[in-house]
Amino acid sequence: MMKKLGLLAALAAGATLAIGAPASAEWKPDKPVRIIVPWGAGGSTDQAIRAIAGDLEAGLGQKVVIVNQPGGGGAIGTQTVLDAPKDGYTWGSGAIHDLASYPVRGTINTRIKDWHIYLDSMNATVISVGPDSPIKDFGEFVTWMKTKPNGLSVAIAGIPSAGHTTIEQIKAQVSGGNYKPVSYDGGNPAMISTVAGETMATTQLMSEQIEMIRGKKLRPIALMATEAAEVEGAGRVESVKKWLPKLDPTPYYFGIWAPKGVPADVVAKMNDVWEKHVKKSAALKQWAKDKGQVVFPYYGEDALKRVWPAILTAVWSLHSAGQAKVNPADLGYEKP
Repeated sequence: MMKKLGLLAALAAGATLAIGAPASAEWKPDKPVRIIVPWGAGGSTDQAIRAIAGDLEAGLGQKVVIVNQPGGGGAIGTQTVLDAPKDGYTWGSGAIHDLASYPVRGTINTRIKDWHIYLDSMNATVISVGPDSPIKDFGEFVTWMKTKPNGLSVAIAGIPSAGHTTIEQIKAQVSGGNYKPVSYDGGNPAMISTVAGETMATTQLMSEQIEMIRGKKLRPIALMATEAAEVEGAGRVESVKKWLPKLDPTPYYFGIWAPKGVPADVVAKMNDVWEKHVKKSAALKQWAKDKGQVVFPYYGEDALKRVWPAILTAVWSLHSAGQAKVNPADLGYEKP
């Protein structure tokens, strides 16, 4: 069955909002709250947090300042959050699988369960090439992986990133296949490199590529989704499963987080903001519709439980690719 965009609706099927009574919210910030985006401007992480900035300001009664601090595959900005006072005024943002991957890569000594998690959206990656690329479909992309790996340059937003996890998942399913990774500080410059012809392909997120797809600057050849979809500006785009039926496409979840140790009244206030503002956000719904995403406003243990399978896929993909400095099992990540 072919779905209309939002193409991720199938991924969210069966999910219901777990709305409970928020705890008493007494915290009233008396200065701006800083949210650090550990990637460059214009990528999915940056877009996702800016989509809800107004809702956060409305709920907190205070200005939210978004700071881009790229580098180290997201580790530099995230370390800044860890080093900041645990007073509720400094939050990190990004994809939840990045947060889980830092200790596996040995870049940050932290654990996923040591953070307060607040998610807002769910995204999927798309494999795209330039409009004049000799690669006509994903079947030919797979052939290039097998026969011309050194000529198959793939733009990714660093390690880890959604694009990196995607191409490594594909590589694991292509016997004898490989590719040439080209890393950038963010999904937007990775995508632009393929538009400019500097790289053959990109495997970054739909939200990062959608405008260039609509403008015919990129040509999507496969979706990391369980079914084909009708993408505005591109027509029908097949699922990778048409060529790699054993591959299990993994969605990506975006949000904000603060390390545990922030005061309880801060957590209670953020719970209240998520219930009263983010879950009902018209701006978030419109942004998700425009970018081909799904609103995913969960938080706390409920959020972590829902995204745990995707986290496991991400960290074990690093291990399979030989890019894990720490065995995921030693960090409590059971092998899926």
